Amino acid sequence: MTEPNKSEEELKKLKNEEKKKAKAEEKAAKAAKVAQKKAKMAEEEKKAEAKRAIQPKEEKELRLKKEYVNSTPAGEKKDMTQPMEKTYDPPAVEAAWYTWWEKCGFFTPEYGNPSPSNEKFIIVIPPPNVTGSLHLGHALCNSIQDALVRWHRMLGHTTLWVPGVDHAGIATQSVVEKRLWKDKKITRHDLGREPFIKEVFQWKDEYGARIVNQLKRLGSSLDWNREVFTMDDKLSRAVIEAFVLMYDQGLLYRATRLVNWCSALNTAISDIEVDYEDLDGITKLAVPGHGDKKYEFGAIWEFAYKVADSDDELVVATTRPETMLADTAVAIHPDDPRYKHLHGKFVVHPFHQTKIPIVLDSVLVDMSFGTGAVKVTPAHDPNDYEVGLRHKLPMPELFTDEGRIGPFGGKEFEGMMRFDARDKVIKRLADMGLYKGIKPNAMRLGICSRSKDVIEPRLKPQWWVSCSTLATAAKKAEESGEMKLSPASEAKTWHRWMDGIRDWCISRQLWWGHRIPAYLASVQGKPRPDPLVQSNWFVGRNEAEARKKAAASLGVKEEEVVLEQDPDVLDTWFSSGLFPFSVFGWPDQTPDLSNFYPNTLLETGSDIIFFWVARMVFMGQALTGKVPFKEVLLHALVRDAHGRKMSKALGNVIDPIDVIEGITLEKLQEGLEKGNLPAAEIAKAKAGQAQDFPKGISECGTDALRFALCAYMAQGRDINLDIKRVEAYRAFCNKIWNATKFAMMKLELFPGFVPAQPNPAHQHKIDKWMFSRMADAVEQVNTGLQTYSFSKATTAIYNYWLYDLCDNYLEMIKTVLPNIHSDENNNNANKVVPPLTDEQQACLQTLYASLETGLKLLHPFMPFLTEELYQRLPRRTGDNIPSIMVSSFPLSKDVSHLRSEGLEEEVRQAQDVIKAIRSLLASYGIPPSKKPAVYITCNSVAAREVLVPFHNMICSLSFAGSLEIYFGQVPPAECAMNVVNTQMDVHVDLRGMIDFKAEITRLQAKHASISQLRDTLLKKVNAPTYSSKVPAQVQSENSTKLESYEQELQATQAAINKFSSLAG
Repeated sequence: MTEPNKSEEELKKLKNEEKKKAKAEEKAAKAAKVAQKKAKMAEEEKKAEAKRAIQPKEEKELRLKKEYVNSTPAGEKKDMTQPMEKTYDPPAVEAAWYTWWEKCGFFTPEYGNPSPSNEKFIIVIPPPNVTGSLHLGHALCNSIQDALVRWHRMLGHTTLWVPGVDHAGIATQSVVEKRLWKDKKITRHDLGREPFIKEVFQWKDEYGARIVNQLKRLGSSLDWNREVFTMDDKLSRAVIEAFVLMYDQGLLYRATRLVNWCSALNTAISDIEVDYEDLDGITKLAVPGHGDKKYEFGAIWEFAYKVADSDDELVVATTRPETMLADTAVAIHPDDPRYKHLHGKFVVHPFHQTKIPIVLDSVLVDMSFGTGAVKVTPAHDPNDYEVGLRHKLPMPELFTDEGRIGPFGGKEFEGMMRFDARDKVIKRLADMGLYKGIKPNAMRLGICSRSKDVIEPRLKPQWWVSCSTLATAAKKAEESGEMKLSPASEAKTWHRWMDGIRDWCISRQLWWGHRIPAYLASVQGKPRPDPLVQSNWFVGRNEAEARKKAAASLGVKEEEVVLEQDPDVLDTWFSSGLFPFSVFGWPDQTPDLSNFYPNTLLETGSDIIFFWVARMVFMGQALTGKVPFKEVLLHALVRDAHGRKMSKALGNVIDPIDVIEGITLEKLQEGLEKGNLPAAEIAKAKAGQAQDFPKGISECGTDALRFALCAYMAQGRDINLDIKRVEAYRAFCNKIWNATKFAMMKLELFPGFVPAQPNPAHQHKIDKWMFSRMADAVEQVNTGLQTYSFSKATTAIYNYWLYDLCDNYLEMIKTVLPNIHSDENNNNANKVVPPLTDEQQACLQTLYASLETGLKLLHPFMPFLTEELYQRLPRRTGDNIPSIMVSSFPLSKDVSHLRSEGLEEEVRQAQDVIKAIRSLLASYGIPPSKKPAVYITCNSVAAREVLVPFHNMICSLSFAGSLEIYFGQVPPAECAMNVVNTQMDVHVDLRGMIDFKAEITRLQAKHASISQLRDTLLKKVNAPTYSSKVPAQVQSENSTKLESYEQELQATQAAINKFSSLAG
């Protein structure tokens, strides 16, 4: 009996020991993980410290716009005789050019007296709302449009870009009303209609000018001679004419129908101005006009109606219990066996004590949903409205325009806000024993896109556009190719929306906007006619025309007719829908209309394809018989760096001027205080700004901003805009500035230099390579602009300037051109310049062509910088072109013959050799000043012949003291070697370059340290419980570390062996 007990004790002991061991191993693994994290943090901090050490001090601080005094009179050309500044300074570069361009007439289609048969590029600006200033979304839109406009202008096309501002009815009235209340504590009703409209026009004058200034600062080459405002006389006349013509065509009608009513704004809005919030269940939400209280949505409430003359009750389910105050029926399914006995019966309304019918409706009622019985409120629900029409039910209005309970709701509830009434209705039903409870109910809640109020369906007499025939025509336009949508994926969306089109409500209960040219006509001495009857309304271009029509219809004299104009205004999108042709003077057949309509392209955001694009197509086809543009280019939404939609409440709506000039966080937040945001939202926005811009936004300049926005433009994807990327492109501008400055210094060394085509017979291979890279860039940029692949175009330009020109060609030619330095003021006077060889002449011509072409390719994206530098270039004989913007854009057909992929491969191999040599020098710590002997060994004659023409370039750029290119020969044994590719190796003679013994000692210490790290990690990895206790991610990281240690040990040992053999 003792043996088994003893073995059990041993077994327990072993288990305990295993547990202790496992715990110890787990503890060790955790400690290793902590140590690893600490080591990683230390390594990251070390890297960050190194980065901080090499970072220029000025970059640590916020960079703001420097004060620059523009001494050039407005409209005059800038003085280009002054020396170039040491570095790129955006304010100095951007000064004066815009007013000079404008004065010279470069923005007009008439510039240069183009032939009538000339190819045209016509585009209208999506008119920004006059409600405030432009944001980065507008900057993207305008950067894209101006890039296309400038490109087409340089292609020699007759080019016109029409500017304008939209009156933005609801948005502007709302902003001005808030401002009046904030500043003066008065409402529009206190002022009256006409004084209020004057107040809005003052707002327009202030902010319209601000928008124009922003557009000019962005470099937008708009024809300001043709600037319009949607409320000016010309466009207002077009709006009235359109209304009259569409009414006469039967496309407009007046009817009392359900509309989307916004109680906060006191107006109807269209279907596409309604956002939808998906609720999975009961959710409490705040509602404008209801104070701070929150109300339950995403629920279904049940209550009972007592059946008349019976003890029965009928339980109904509803998502809107407050609307039961205007119920006029209860619907059941005719086939529902539960309610067969209620056919033809009535229920009693608990508050009004009236009988309302039980109707049979198989369309509305789903027997499986809720109780299978549905309350019917025809005046406040689209489905109930249809039931009301089918069963001829009364349709009483429950709510006032402000969202309060009206007289029909009864004295107990009258005057209450609708969702406060909801709570009281439920309480009163509970008091009567009729309330049955609440359940979660997934639903979509309609929200006003402008005010965020909960949409209230209401019956209102309104003016409507009949859209079915217009939608059919719009579909055909896309299907036939008469109008193209880009990206092509938008075509499916276009057709889906057209197939589901509903009539468009164009009445708005506002004061700011185009007043509807319709008049209710009555006869003197007779009762006022029913305004709900359309035949009592007369449409006219003016009151006199309407009076004449009314008199003829009523059979009375004109002086007996009394007219009342509809107080409502038209939906803003009605006037915007006319924009592509109203800007040219329609309905008059003006020269501009015949010359510039239809437009070539519409470029706008994909989010307004139905707000605006569809309406323009509808109205263009209906009123002019033409699609208003041949192509529609839709760009994606601009979001912030975190992918969030731009919102004032988040504080991520950025004024492009703040990016151009730079702004402190304090100034950024001052802008929030000047707006109309509530205090709580201001605090939230400030927190968002402080997180994203801890110090503020550094000055980037216009050109960097435009280039960055276009570089983001990959079709079909939303843009997560990171301001830091814009700052990086400012550095790119500085690189271009310095490269041009260096090149100009070289050109200015030779006073007799005249740009001309280089003689191919005298060109070095590196010159021909530069022309080959130029040809590729020209092809890529033109293709990118033709296909609207803006990121492709900007990438090609970036690579051309940064890598081909700056990093390679400018370095390569240092071995060809005389090495003569200017003084600190870039003064080349009195320099003794030796006569140039033919090869050097060809090099200078190549350098000039590279600059000129590079600036032209860049101009559509960076107008200011390119103009500034272009004006400094010497000109070819007979070249009197005044501005880069009217020069010729480089075309593929003119340079494609210069492309040589074979030559590019040869140069690439020479560049790989240079990189391999430099890598060797760095790995052995040999500074460039040491200039060691270098040898290249090739495995074939052909490989050697590729490199020989680049001998001097390789020798200079790899910091070699001497260079030999071998085939069949062996370099000295004292060389370190690096493999370039399968055809060639490089060897650097280490003799006299380093202390071999000291280097061996250093490497042995390093080898020992790495070995210790590897052995320590191997012990952990080989522990019995490692695979089961250590997390998989840590195991993976440890495996990677071990591989790295082994590779480092092998490399270190190889170096020790090499140095040992060299040390003798």
